[in-house]
Amino acid sequence: MVELKGVKKRFGDLEVLKGIDLRVDRGKIISIIGPSGSGKSTLLRSINNLEVIDEGQILLDGVQVNRPDLKGMAFERHINHIRQNMGMVFQHFNLFPHMSTLDNVTLAPRKLKGMETKSARELGMELLERVGLADKAQAYPSSLSGGQKQRVAIARALAMRPKVMLFDEATSALDPELVEEVNQVMKGLAEEHMTMLIVTHEMGFARDVSDWAMFMDGGVVVEANTPDHLFSHPDQERTQHFLRKHLGTQT
Repeated sequence: MVELKGVKKRFGDLEVLKGIDLRVDRGKIISIIGPSGSGKSTLLRSINNLEVIDEGQILLDGVQVNRPDLKGMAFERHINHIRQNMGMVFQHFNLFPHMSTLDNVTLAPRKLKGMETKSARELGMELLERVGLADKAQAYPSSLSGGQKQRVAIARALAMRPKVMLFDEATSALDPELVEEVNQVMKGLAEEHMTMLIVTHEMGFARDVSDWAMFMDGGVVVEANTPDHLFSHPDQERTQHFLRKHLGTQT
């Protein structure tokens, strides 16, 4: 579903991604962990071209995302089509404050896919039910908790019926007691075999939901393996050090 081949990204003289290769099969969940500045979020943002890579290829379901051969409006049309198949949830919710929860969820399918209002509202209610917020359909973002706002953001991303979901530290801006309600929604998506790439600092969550886990540092994939192996028996000393610090039990 998602494939990266030799992906490199620089910010000035700083090489943030140093030739990343990655394959994500349909219906699989990949968790990406690592220290701040390791390139995790840049990698995720590069997948839907929020960051423009310098070298390499990114493919979604066999279609190349980065197209250096396309310029101007031709590329804009191409990337807008690609992004309709990628749902992305950020650290911050970015909901429209002047719109109800339901309107936030239904805006994109109405405007970008031309869905009729009635059908869009039915879909929106279905998705709000799915994230446990059907009773908040007419509420405005200012009246919601951080966890509720993030669940609305997930419903909004799902409204486009994406082929893959990208989560960039979706719980890092939340108070600890609100993290679990968002994690539960993501676990539900995992049970439905939604293809997902998840950048997270929640080690237990990553271990529970992932089919494959990656540890990044310094712009490279230091180690990648099944969650059981990576979290219990990491091969690389750098991974061991990171997990000792964040789990307190890794030796």
